[in-house]
Amino acid sequence: MVLRRDRPLCPLPPVWVMALALVAVAANLRIAITSVPPLLDAISADLGLSHAAAGALTTLPVLCMGLFAPVASRIAHHTGAAAAVLGAVISILVGTASRFAGEHVVVLYAGTFLCGVGIAVAGTLLPRLVKTFFPPERTGLVTGLYMLAMMGGAALSSAVAVPLADRLGSWQGSLGSWSVVALVGALAWAPFTLRANPHHTPDEEGPGRLPWRHPTAWLVAGYLTLQSWCFYSAVTWLAPTYVEHGWSRGSAGYLAAVFSGAQIVSGLLGPVVSDRTRDMRRLLWPAAVLGTIGSLGIWLSPLTAPWVWAVVTGLGQGAAFSLALVLLVRYARTPEASGRLTGMAFLISYGLASIGPLAMGLVRDVTGSLSLVWGILAAIGVVQLFVVQRLRPDLRRVE
Repeated sequence: MVLRRDRPLCPLPPVWVMALALVAVAANLRIAITSVPPLLDAISADLGLSHAAAGALTTLPVLCMGLFAPVASRIAHHTGAAAAVLGAVISILVGTASRFAGEHVVVLYAGTFLCGVGIAVAGTLLPRLVKTFFPPERTGLVTGLYMLAMMGGAALSSAVAVPLADRLGSWQGSLGSWSVVALVGALAWAPFTLRANPHHTPDEEGPGRLPWRHPTAWLVAGYLTLQSWCFYSAVTWLAPTYVEHGWSRGSAGYLAAVFSGAQIVSGLLGPVVSDRTRDMRRLLWPAAVLGTIGSLGIWLSPLTAPWVWAVVTGLGQGAAFSLALVLLVRYARTPEASGRLTGMAFLISYGLASIGPLAMGLVRDVTGSLSLVWGILAAIGVVQLFVVQRLRPDLRRVE
């Protein structure tokens, strides 16, 4: 793509219009994952899947988020970041719609793969677009808004997955119906692409090399790895844990929705407060502590206060993830550097964290219970605290 210098650029839309378009896209970045766990037992029973194979339905998108994150910058280099995000949303749309035919195992996993690729590209490029098109004093607020949309979609899909399946008569219909949200995202983003994408110039936005030798990049990637392992394992196995304790699928789905709903609150507040916080450890520490306490509660006393444990875990995980997105912007000097840092951090963190749901499913297959899963997640949360302590505000930025 070559931009003609003698042709004036179209003015960008107002900031609030750009924010709305971004929110419409972000709403799709978790639904393909979180709509599955409340229905895992039905899917497993219909298709004859083991717990490990069922866990792969959330493992596969997370793995794609790692493998395709570095590719996102190269795609953006050739097409423009805004156009790349539009293609990503269309991929999610096709992948989600294919789940209407999810009774065919190959189609189910292929659609999940397409969703994962779309989530990877859009999720990698959104922090870069925030740094490019929004003023520095508003990056935390905008990050919080798309976290709100992302976790709002996650909460809604968890809550209504089972009622939708009952209403539509199948889990395939429940999973496929979320293609409507992807269609809205594509329609909202397309006009923004026409206005924003011409501002892209290849010589200014070359993908560059990932910052493999940068110590700050490794610290951020390490933090994201631990947080993502806990987050996606919790998303996958919270509802099945309580089904195992005798809850109905519907009630377990509502519990998962409460878990995601708590993330909306902390996911929005964390980035907003970060705009006024120089030392991110003041926010990262409480987030890690809350996530650890919640996992301990589910492990040691799951039926004492399940709704409290879901809220506490959700508050910790929502804040931890949203603040991680702020780190991807804060520890980079330019939008292009933020894209490279995001590509490396996502490649490492999601690549490793994708093992989480599968590994926890294997723990269930071996031990016969999901109880130990939460003890492992609590231990990982403790390790996360040690990494947080090293994320000092004076760390060298990625160039």
